[in-house]
Amino acid sequence: MLPRQQLRCYAAIIMKMNSLREKMASNGFESNDDYEFQTRCLLTAPTDKIRTLCIEGDCERRKTAFATALAHSLDFTRILYHDFSDRTPPQPELVLPDTQDDYGRKEPAIEPLDDIASQACAFSEAEPTILIMDQLQMADFREHIRIHRLIRDRQWLIRDAPYYANAHNLVLFLISEETFYHSLRRASFRVWVSRVSQRRIDFRPAEFGLEDSAIPLFDALSDLFRALEATPTRGEFAYLLHDLTEQVQTEMHLRHALFGRFEGIDRERLYGDTANPQLDRVIDRLRDYLGSEPIIIGGDATEPPT
Repeated sequence: MLPRQQLRCYAAIIMKMNSLREKMASNGFESNDDYEFQTRCLLTAPTDKIRTLCIEGDCERRKTAFATALAHSLDFTRILYHDFSDRTPPQPELVLPDTQDDYGRKEPAIEPLDDIASQACAFSEAEPTILIMDQLQMADFREHIRIHRLIRDRQWLIRDAPYYANAHNLVLFLISEETFYHSLRRASFRVWVSRVSQRRIDFRPAEFGLEDSAIPLFDALSDLFRALEATPTRGEFAYLLHDLTEQVQTEMHLRHALFGRFEGIDRERLYGDTANPQLDRVIDRLRDYLGSEPIIIGGDATEPPT
């Protein structure tokens, strides 16, 4: 059972999650999928060890965008990032002169992982801190073991000098393109981030301030999305509406607009013949609608929607 004070703290964080999807979109990650439940499970976990989120998926760097957007959406005071694939990491803010041991041997420089992990531990003593560790598959297996020990023991060792982490404040995000150390994976709560949204939304004209006369166009677009197996987000759909009113005149125009606006759309399917009937229908319904009244989004059709 978590302490009552800590429960109140997490309750306050979770109350903000009513708009978590919207906040993540404003921080660079838009999806129809809602990650509020997974985040709730992570943040309310017992703090006998460091709470850790393992971000899996088939989307390569989209997982990095997810981690960064989630961290900023949770309003943690400190957000630190380490990429194991970066062979030229930035220099530490404070560069100390070379030191020597009792035998006159020079001490080696602090490794980037040691630098960022010790910072995370130090910041967590007083501030909510998230440490994102990206491209974990590029790390030496011994580093996997060290990260697991940080989660388990709540401390990071550098040359036998311990840096203690406050488990109430520190959260780790792990991202890897391959399966990693079994014990480290088991110590994490896993979340799956897909290349495109799994959830399909059937948008309605009223959501964009349009009259019911736009329903045939929206229905034709919904049929087209199903034929293309596309799941546009609200932002992508709003931009497509703007393109339809300002630029699209032919089926090929519509193809270009769809590819330009929709992340992860299947290009081969889009430019093939499979969806030709649905593309033709959208153009027909667009012409019908524009013949009756223009589509205006946000009161000014000359400005892209936000």
